[in-house]
This record gives sequence, structure tokens and C-alpha cells, in this order.
Amino acid sequence: MSRPIEVGLSAVLVGVIESDGRAEPVVLTLPGPELPTRPFDPDRHGTLELSLRDWVETDTGHTLAHVEQLYTFGDRPQRSDPAHRVSIGYLAIVPGRERLEGQDWRPWTQFFPWEDRRAGPAPILTETLAPALESWATTPQRRERLNLSFGLSGQPWRDELVLERYELLYEAGLVEEAARDRALPPPRPLGRAMPRDDRRILATGIGRLRAKLKYRPVLFELMPETFTLFDLQTAAEAVSGQPLHKQNFRRMITQSGLIEPTGAQTARRGGRPAAEYRFAAEAQWERRVSPVRFGGARAS
Repeated sequence: MSRPIEVGLSAVLVGVIESDGRAEPVVLTLPGPELPTRPFDPDRHGTLELSLRDWVETDTGHTLAHVEQLYTFGDRPQRSDPAHRVSIGYLAIVPGRERLEGQDWRPWTQFFPWEDRRAGPAPILTETLAPALESWATTPQRRERLNLSFGLSGQPWRDELVLERYELLYEAGLVEEAARDRALPPPRPLGRAMPRDDRRILATGIGRLRAKLKYRPVLFELMPETFTLFDLQTAAEAVSGQPLHKQNFRRMITQSGLIEPTGAQTARRGGRPAAEYRFAAEAQWERRVSPVRFGGARAS
């Protein structure tokens, strides 16, 4: 007898906070940790996005800025599950003006520690992942995928390939979810595991957000109403996971037409007062907007 299908909406709710003096990209989780998920009720909501916005704002108190559908994920049902659950993932940005407190906001680097390259390649990548993956990549096809996904053998690191890197680790049996799905003993922990397909959905959301940084001004939706150029750069570095060249970044941003000075200044710890900026009014920037290519500002 086939099981009924339950459609769930899984939310990758992301924001940027300041932690220990630097910007940190965070995702809202429930105990587990797992992504917030609710069943879709077609009798109550006319569309999937309306349903997602309604329960997220009701349950968390956060209004959402940018929302977009990711993919549909079919979890492998467990024997005890009464239904086969299909999860529709959504990326949702919590505006930077909202305070991300009182809930379980976790740095997404807890789940993907190899994705933070602001201080160079993470030790977990160079000391653990790369050797294990190189042992696994016994065919030319595997070797090519490994090099392209992880930026090895002279290939560039592409920050948006978060899902591809996770999928490669899953295929190689190096993450806990792979062992769980194959009923094998768990391997050495590589980032925090999540139930069902949640870490795959999270990887998809992070990769989508990073890709959008290259052609849409979504970064400003993660920022408060006013900010300094330093604040903006550290947020961009936190999301992309890569360092940016200070002068190149500032020149690119100030020439983009996306920001305008407020005329105010803010005091910075241990430094001179910094000029405050805000996102340019829509009537001003729509005619001038051009893609903000953070790749051109990356530190060499």
C-alpha cells in the first residue's frame, strides 16, 4: 500500500549578525538542529509563497524581504513515517533592520565549515576533506568534479557551488547523512548534520544567495537602514565566504549608483568616524543599476 504524500514548506531564513566584532551569516533553526518546516494547506492559502510568509511571520515574528523558491526535495521515508514527505525549499531573507535575538540563529559555517575562506582555505578542507576526496576520486570524471567543485589543481574556488560541494561529500560517504541513509556507521563529523534533506536544502539556499550577490543588490536587504562601507564590505565577505579588496570594493560600490550618503557619521571603535550610507531610493537607482560583481573586488 502506497503512503500518502505530504507537502511541506522548508524555510532557509538567513540574516547577518555581528559576533565577536565581525559579521556572521546565520540561519534560523529549530532544535535538532533542523530547518523550520510547515505543511502546505491549500484550503487556507492560495499560493505556496503566501503560505510560507504567513507561517514564518506568525511563528517567528519576522517580516521577510526577498523570498524565492529553491527546489523540491523528496525525502527518503523511514519505516515509521506515516507519509512520504515532499519538501519545497524556500530562501527567505530577514531584513537587516530586524533584531535577530531570542531564537536559534546559528552561523551557517556550523554546517559547512569549509565554506568560510575569509582567512584563507579552512583547515578542515586542506587537512581532512581534500585528502579524503582525493582518495575517493579514482576516475577522471570524479577528479574533474572534485577540482571544479573545491577549486583544486589550479581551478578557481566558486563560492556559489555550495550544493555541488555538499553533494560530492555525500556521494563520497564523508557526511553523516550519507551514512544514515545507507545504514552505515557514522563517519567523523564534518559540520553539523541535519535531519532529512535539511542540510541539502540549506546548501541550496546559501548557493542561491551567493549567486544572486553577483547580479542583484540583495546584499542591501541584509543590511540595516544605514551602514558604513566597512559594514557593507564585511557583510559581503560573510555571505560570500571570501575576502574582498578594500579599495576595489569601495570604488565598485560608490560608482554603482546603489548607495547614497546620509550626511551623518558614526563612531568606530579604535578609528576615525565613518560616513553613513543608505540604499538609494528606487527612483534613483533603477535607471542606473548595474550588476555588482564582487568577484572584481576579491582580494588576491
